[in-house]
Amino acid sequence: MAQSSVKAPAASKASPARKTASARSAGSARKASPASKAPVAVGVIGLGIMGSAMSANLVKAGFQVFGYDPVAKSRARLAKAGGVACDSAEAVARQARFLVLSLPSEAALDDVCAALAKARRKGQVVAETSTLPEAAKARAHAALARHGITLLDCPLSGTGAQAVTRDLAVYASGDAAAIKAFGPVFEGFARVRYDVGGFGNGIRMKLVANLLVAIHNISAAEALALGARAGLDPAMVVRVVADGAGGSRMLQVRGPAMVARTWGEATMKVSTWQKDMRLISDQLASTDTAAPLFSTCIPIYNAAMALGHAGDDTAAVYSVLEHMMGGAPKPAPRRARPKAA
Repeated sequence: MAQSSVKAPAASKASPARKTASARSAGSARKASPASKAPVAVGVIGLGIMGSAMSANLVKAGFQVFGYDPVAKSRARLAKAGGVACDSAEAVARQARFLVLSLPSEAALDDVCAALAKARRKGQVVAETSTLPEAAKARAHAALARHGITLLDCPLSGTGAQAVTRDLAVYASGDAAAIKAFGPVFEGFARVRYDVGGFGNGIRMKLVANLLVAIHNISAAEALALGARAGLDPAMVVRVVADGAGGSRMLQVRGPAMVARTWGEATMKVSTWQKDMRLISDQLASTDTAAPLFSTCIPIYNAAMALGHAGDDTAAVYSVLEHMMGGAPKPAPRRARPKAA
């Protein structure tokens, strides 16, 4: 399939906490394009919920996208979106200087690093966007550096649904020059990029963000259950409360799924989220951080697993609350207030 020329993305809004790479920066992905303005090649390894959405947006942004995933259906989805499906991670690595990794586990990261080392593409820049232990990322960083490959730690803030609409935030950490060069690629699949410092700060920032997500997701479910039992229309609760001081991004993003009971359409599976919960717990323990609210969330997500929601979206915590109340929330009978003596 013929690819269009690379288009310069819209400029990001200025922010004192953010540095965005310019399409005119020396050494940038745009500058990597030859005089003929042929599409810049980008590789994506891991084409799951997040990886497939990022790949599709990179294609739309004008990049030539090469991708690999061990699941044939995922490779077919990339081809349908206009990308080129490869039969191995090594094959992807041979096609592009800029790579995006979206992986499910430490073992997958180790395997991909071995494939990149075998491809021997010195000067390659790899953005590791997965939520994985910092120690695993550090190990990969050192292993790839020995082959002249720069690994960046760049976790993403956003759900699979947000990835589809390019509503992601990148927490970029590592070599500053490499981040700057990678900037246009980030702009192809994300709304904003925050440069958060040295390698490893990205995953630390991601865990801070996910601690809040864990709490806000359950608080959204509690609020909707209260509204339903008080006789309010849950859809109206989402619309009205999300626009006020009590609103949260989780109420905006997951509230509609809770109301429509569509948690079977996962954008973040409960089973995957359990991995993130463990990483947050480990970080809290290693830093001696008190987190009583987060601690109370753990049994709710464990219950979601026990109730068969492993493959469902984390909006299924609403179903857990229903189970605790003996069924779907119905308007509870109003109790008369005791008369004053």
